[in-house]
Amino acid sequence: MVSTEPPGFELPLRLLLGFRVLIDGLHAELARQGHPDVRPVHGFVLQAVGPDGTTAVELGRRLGITKQAAAKHVEALERLGYLQRTADPADARRKVLRLTARGADSLARSARIFDALRAEWADTLGVERLRALEADLRAMTGSTPFRLDVPGWFGGG
Repeated sequence: MVSTEPPGFELPLRLLLGFRVLIDGLHAELARQGHPDVRPVHGFVLQAVGPDGTTAVELGRRLGITKQAAAKHVEALERLGYLQRTADPADARRKVLRLTARGADSLARSARIFDALRAEWADTLGVERLRALEADLRAMTGSTPFRLDVPGWFGGG
């Protein structure tokens, strides 16, 4: 008897494809809104730096990547104007990474764009079906939706 169920490997691929559709949509719109150089990993880095800043060592820990990989991302984001290094007021030898106004702007725009993308999905699927999908995903993935260590998990260093 031939199964009418899709193969098990299709589920993670469809979930990843849904993620990719949303992230590609986000980055296309960010580019239109003045942030053409932001890449998907940059969003994780900027979120991990956060509004209070962090050190490069802590950034690597938060992202689940090596200190060297974190430094590579920091250098790229500094060059693009999204991050800056400042002296730690408590220890002048220590440098604290902070979002620049451009970095904070990209995060604020990202939040609004994600809301717009979610609304597009609601228009396509229907509000109740999207809410059910989100509830089902919460049931299967736990209560914490945002893990900063995704770059390390994907092999980002």
